Amino acid sequence: MPARWKPQIRLAAMLPKRFPGRSEIAEARRCAAEVEAGASDESQTLRLAGRVLARRDMGRIVFLDLVDRSGRIQLLVTEKVDLDLGDIVGVSGHPAKSRRGEPSLQVTELELLAKIRVPLPDTFHGLSDVEQRYRRRYLDLLMNEDTRRAFEIRTRAVTEIRRYLDEEGFLEVETPVLQPRYGGGFATPFLTHYNELGQDMYLRIATELYLKRLIVGGLERVYEIGKDFRNEGFSYKNSPEFTMLEWYEAYASYEDAMVRVETLLERVALATLGATRVQFRGHAVDLKAPWRRLKLADALADQGLWLRDAADLRAALDERGLDTSHDHTWAQLADHALGSIVEPTLIEPTILYDYPIELSPFARATDDDPTIVERFEYFVAGFELGNAYSEINDAEEQASRFREQLAEKEAGAAEFVEDDPDYVEALSYGMPPTAGLGLGLDRLAMLLTGRETIRDVILFPALRARP
Repeated sequence: MPARWKPQIRLAAMLPKRFPGRSEIAEARRCAAEVEAGASDESQTLRLAGRVLARRDMGRIVFLDLVDRSGRIQLLVTEKVDLDLGDIVGVSGHPAKSRRGEPSLQVTELELLAKIRVPLPDTFHGLSDVEQRYRRRYLDLLMNEDTRRAFEIRTRAVTEIRRYLDEEGFLEVETPVLQPRYGGGFATPFLTHYNELGQDMYLRIATELYLKRLIVGGLERVYEIGKDFRNEGFSYKNSPEFTMLEWYEAYASYEDAMVRVETLLERVALATLGATRVQFRGHAVDLKAPWRRLKLADALADQGLWLRDAADLRAALDERGLDTSHDHTWAQLADHALGSIVEPTLIEPTILYDYPIELSPFARATDDDPTIVERFEYFVAGFELGNAYSEINDAEEQASRFREQLAEKEAGAAEFVEDDPDYVEALSYGMPPTAGLGLGLDRLAMLLTGRETIRDVILFPALRARP
């Protein structure tokens, strides 16, 4: 470094309340990259702040690694400083480059901003214990760059989704989380009690029925990104608390939703990853539109399972070694066949469409066959991302579907859709032809980041209490 460099290192007696005027480390690295090795640019002064995560004492110079959200940079300090790994500091200095070519900051002033009181985990190996990563996510984010990157990708994906829908004329809205009736899917709800109203309420399992009320009200294109809750077990792809995108578009059908979702997911991949090809669950797949389209009946027929008689379908599944003891209806058997046999074969991005009416109480029937409805699900690498319908917009037809669900309940179905007279009344005022779509944002984050379990893309997943 130039001989004229005489730093003024200052450790404040009291921790300051703020550190204004700072730049991000990524910007400092860009400035330092333009400096010659072994030199500094004293015409520029930058202020940085972050956490000290490495220290190397090399004779007269102390090398510190400073980390903020945007990256890491080496600090060159020529005075001994009393700092611990994990301390948060603010520094001023000049962009520089070490003799070995490492972008650095030649420090002229240093302030301690916050003192660490508990030692960090091993800064070389990071926080590797899986349960501790979930329970102390703040340390996982602090120690593991891959974790930070995964959640940054998730955030950018949500931002791009909003940008696309806003550009397409959709309105972002909010609907109740506490609902007097739960609806919009097959699921077990969480139950609570509303003291002021003196009635039991449910945490919503979906936003569907309220969003479609808004279509009746003339908003025409609406979407909501929010939490849904289902009082069910964990798996690698399911969490009782999860984040969903749902949109509804008047004067459109499920064919329009097919084009929208494949266009959206291609765009999200480009915005977050810079490419449409992703690696997920051992497969390299390309999200570029258009996607493959396949009828559900054809997919089941390819497996010898398009059997409309419940006894025949049960026998065929039993022969495959599947346990059908919990499947009480044909609909449950068909869903079991789809999830266990068909879904794992859908590796390339695929839209599976035209579902039996028994599986879809809110989807509109096709023109050619009243037993088949205009519904699709979409899959990547054998993994379902979401679901869409051409919505029923006839009040009498919807009331009939609710009655069919009651019959499913009486037949022993563990999951069914509860009757909702208020929603039927809303439909009686007339709803235009409408397409609706749901996209699991946690699952999308898994796809974009290559994570194998949903807990890796939820910042604070639910865990059992410590013993």
